[in-house]
Amino acid sequence: MTQTIDPVFSSAVLSAPELALNDLDFDALSQAMGGLKGEVDKNPQTAAIILAGGTGERFGKEGGKQLVEIAGKPILTWSAEAFDAVGDIGLIVIVCPEDRCSEYLKRAIDPFPFVTPIVVAPSGPSRQESAFSGLEFVPDDYEYVILHDGARPLISPDLIAHTIATLKGNIDCDGAVVAHPAVDTLKVVENGVIVGTPDRRVFWNAQTPQVFRAGIYRRAHASALSDGFMGTDDSSLIERLGGRVLVVEGKRDNIKLTVPEDYLMLAAAVRTMYMKGAEE
Repeated sequence: MTQTIDPVFSSAVLSAPELALNDLDFDALSQAMGGLKGEVDKNPQTAAIILAGGTGERFGKEGGKQLVEIAGKPILTWSAEAFDAVGDIGLIVIVCPEDRCSEYLKRAIDPFPFVTPIVVAPSGPSRQESAFSGLEFVPDDYEYVILHDGARPLISPDLIAHTIATLKGNIDCDGAVVAHPAVDTLKVVENGVIVGTPDRRVFWNAQTPQVFRAGIYRRAHASALSDGFMGTDDSSLIERLGGRVLVVEGKRDNIKLTVPEDYLMLAAAVRTMYMKGAEE
């Protein structure tokens, strides 16, 4: 009898994915996939901060999720390659646990032909503190800072470039955030009882990347630190100062690897990429 694995509650899918995927899906996860071509413009204006400091407790994989491989490359490598392929990005800062910086470089960066300069910064106890740590490694001559979750491996260079261009093209705005319109019906609940059904058309699910003018982003962090404010994402730091942040519609396959079933969703997305490649 074939063993059944519940990918939601069992991390065993990570040690035996062939039991949860069909043959074609598993092949897509185990075969190497060609990387993107890195490039850097003559005068790049944007620095990227890739947040890879999470412990991955909900993911259920010892050592965290950033180095879990898909199609022959660590998740973190996929994310970094997308930013390496955007010419306007002149620096990539990878924020990771201080005691694992050399391991992250050895496994996710050094074996691959990156063109953009890459440095590592120590992560902090929270996402916000990790972002601030990464920001300290960004020289003042960069006009824009773009942040991304290292556990969102399917972000595309085109979407990154478009998000940066959206902010650059709107001089009265301070940032731009990739997001996706809410598709489920939302309920307001108090003490286990539904008290309202808001119009979901005004709700969006925030993703990354999120890009900001570097000056206001630094001021936003300084203000949050001074006031003891902890935001749920980088944009919230700008918003509390009255900053204007645009939304850029992203794709639903910009999946964040958080729990084991996300791995299966990534498998399906990668399988689709392989099939499209075979057809072209």
